[in-house]
Amino acid sequence: MNMKTCHMEYGSEHSPVGLPPLSGSEIGHTVSSTNVADLAQILVPEVQLAVWQRGAIASVVNDLIARQTTSVSGFRTVIDAGAVRDLAPPDSWSDCDGLIEDLGLLSELLVELTGCERVGLRVETIDRAMCPRFHVDHLSVRLLCTYRGPGTEWIDDSAVDRGRLGAGAAGNPDELSGLLGPGARIERIPTFSVALLKGARWPGNDARGLIHRSPAIEAACSPRVLVAMDPLW
Repeated sequence: MNMKTCHMEYGSEHSPVGLPPLSGSEIGHTVSSTNVADLAQILVPEVQLAVWQRGAIASVVNDLIARQTTSVSGFRTVIDAGAVRDLAPPDSWSDCDGLIEDLGLLSELLVELTGCERVGLRVETIDRAMCPRFHVDHLSVRLLCTYRGPGTEWIDDSAVDRGRLGAGAAGNPDELSGLLGPGARIERIPTFSVALLKGARWPGNDARGLIHRSPAIEAACSPRVLVAMDPLW
């Protein structure tokens, strides 16, 4: 898979060129597609979320079952851009070839799309929402993939009052704070889909960034297994 034509120079004032045509559906500030190449649409200034829709990967599911899911929790590492396929997993991941291969693939995608020098990777196994309130990340872009349980929830810019984020909510829950305007709909990234979320520190994105939160986790779907990757320069 070669996406180097979609390479972005971080902080460039120029619009990205050579983007592949959309093969999925575009809804407002979001692109969702079954074509991995459409992740490159995150480079378009207006797009705040790009999702590569993919189904469950049997080898990853089997690895999680074999390791009883919880043994993958809390894994954190930094991978050099030239060594994304040389992931050094913890001892508890012995024989988890499917899991390691997919993490290498996702790291490679992030490197090729952003041109970053390193990737910060973490794998979390959680039984409750880590960030239960809607918020915007104060970073450039983040890759998320939920291997087990419900995916990350998000809402479109056009149906919210950003002044109600954080302290502006006055302690009220999202559904009662005034954040959600008429017609607002809470969306969810499908399990195993790969998502790129823009934050407030993306060039020219100061007052924007995808509004999202961690989902509630029902007992039948617990624990949730989440992969998060950040480009590092």
